[in-house]
Amino acid sequence: MSEPSTPALLKDILGRPALATIADAGVAASPRFDRKAFLAAASDGLDALSIMERVRHIADALAIALPADYAAALPIVRAMAPRLTHGFQAVSVTEYVARHGLGDFEASMTALADLTRHGTAEFAIRPFLAQDAPRTLAVMLGWTASADEHVRRLASEGCRPRLPWAARVPALKADSTLGAPILEALKADPALYVRKSVANHLNDIAKDRPDWLLDRLGGWSQADAATKWIVRHALRTLIKAGDPRALALIGVGHGAAVTVQRFAVEPATIRLGDQVAIAATLASDATDAQSLVVDYRIHYARAGSKTAAKVFKWKSFDLAAGETAALAIRQTIRDFSTRRHHPGRHAVDLIVNGQTMATSAFEIEG
Repeated sequence: MSEPSTPALLKDILGRPALATIADAGVAASPRFDRKAFLAAASDGLDALSIMERVRHIADALAIALPADYAAALPIVRAMAPRLTHGFQAVSVTEYVARHGLGDFEASMTALADLTRHGTAEFAIRPFLAQDAPRTLAVMLGWTASADEHVRRLASEGCRPRLPWAARVPALKADSTLGAPILEALKADPALYVRKSVANHLNDIAKDRPDWLLDRLGGWSQADAATKWIVRHALRTLIKAGDPRALALIGVGHGAAVTVQRFAVEPATIRLGDQVAIAATLASDATDAQSLVVDYRIHYARAGSKTAAKVFKWKSFDLAAGETAALAIRQTIRDFSTRRHHPGRHAVDLIVNGQTMATSAFEIEG
């Protein structure tokens, strides 16, 4: 499926050209699709809506354009999906199942497994989990045996406890480990697309039940390269926090026998939008090679002399006995929707194998 370039605003992925594409797909799928009614309903109030609000708005407009009988409408929806040109268009069509198919569980599950190949049904599966988690999870466990990697990914991604942009599912909020059988079935999946989802799902669990996660991953054999990859990426939050058990699971000791010969952040003073260059030189003090996980932590200045810290991945590598490693990275200091910068001193820590080993700083001018 070809996807056009991303517009200036994310929500405009589902702008009026997208509505026309969806309408054309509906007409091509069935003469029973009311193109005029869909465009009128979908266009009404569209401009004020965010991207996910537009997803739901378009799904409800589809209900106006499709036959009122869900069983009659569903084959049309499934026939529309291959004719769409962007993943978010498919998400909007899939959302129709979430909003109007809760009363026909079996048909809806079959449809979601089909539709996820054209975008993703990870959001559309959530209302079914909220309505009946055990029944839905049982179907999703069956999807782990699918030959289609998109369906296998849906099994993991759809029941993530903290799926971004998605509503929290009460059952998963109460017990973030409910998807464990699904993760076990996918822990050596050959598809990177699926492994990323499994690792992200496990990383979600790490934020609520770290001990459970460490116990579970500690029982997984890492002889398989796919499983080893999942374990490393699933532990990223705990590794950033310097958790000794997490570091041990990836073959890294807590702390390292190194001397920090240099750690610097330059320039010392910047304006918002400038870059800082972070450099470190580490010298081995060990008699054997050692595995190092090097991160850095920025303490962002906040109002009222407060700070908020965020850890960034830097590099993982092996350092031979007596050797020296020079590391360098640049980061642009700019505002995001999730992070606003304030003037003032920003301390930067060098973290090696979970331990802070040096600190520098830069200042943002007011």
